Amino acid sequence: MGYTLEVKPSQIPHEDAGKGLFLQGEANIGSVIAFYPGVVYPPAYYRYILGYPRVDAQNSHLITRYDGTMINAQPWGAGGESRELWDWTSSPEPKHTMQADDKGSDLDGTHVGGNLEMLERRNPLAFAHFANHPAKGMVPNVMIYPYDFPLLEKDMRPYIPNVPFGNDEETGTSKFGRFSLKTWKSSNYESKVPILKTLALVATRAICDEEVMLNYRLSNSDHIPSWYTPVDEED
Repeated sequence: MGYTLEVKPSQIPHEDAGKGLFLQGEANIGSVIAFYPGVVYPPAYYRYILGYPRVDAQNSHLITRYDGTMINAQPWGAGGESRELWDWTSSPEPKHTMQADDKGSDLDGTHVGGNLEMLERRNPLAFAHFANHPAKGMVPNVMIYPYDFPLLEKDMRPYIPNVPFGNDEETGTSKFGRFSLKTWKSSNYESKVPILKTLALVATRAICDEEVMLNYRLSNSDHIPSWYTPVDEED
């Protein structure tokens, strides 16, 4: 791999840009640039996300796959210094400010989904949540790609920077509990294997020593931030 990732102040000329994700080196079109880390919520567990139903009110590190699976990278932050049993439920999160007509979740998600996994918190690619939306006149250089990690090799599990939310009792699942099952085919056999639904950023063009830009494709016109400029104008 001919590149590394670095998180530092964004070059986007807006006061809310904060930190951005930068690629040092060169990456070809189609390269996997970064993984979106954090807690994976199937739609059945949305109500356990802090601040539900307005889960994005104070959390800009949420992203949703095409199948409705949501990933919350806020507890992951900037990663860690070692391989550890990651207790994401103890990660600091901002309190949701309730309005008079809001109905936020009063459920304690740790009772249902406080799953602990041994993860490599120094993962050099677990920074996709720092990619910013391009400012006016800029163009994105990555796109999201939903990927289902097959959990076939125990030794590889620490390098997947995600944990699933939920448990067997809530979902009524068995055998593999919190993990979905998917048909896995090879030249010799076909079987059902547990998977972990994740997201990756893939380069849409060659990238060389520049900031990583992702088209956020925001669609809720009632809560569009002032810094957001659509990349693709639709009639």
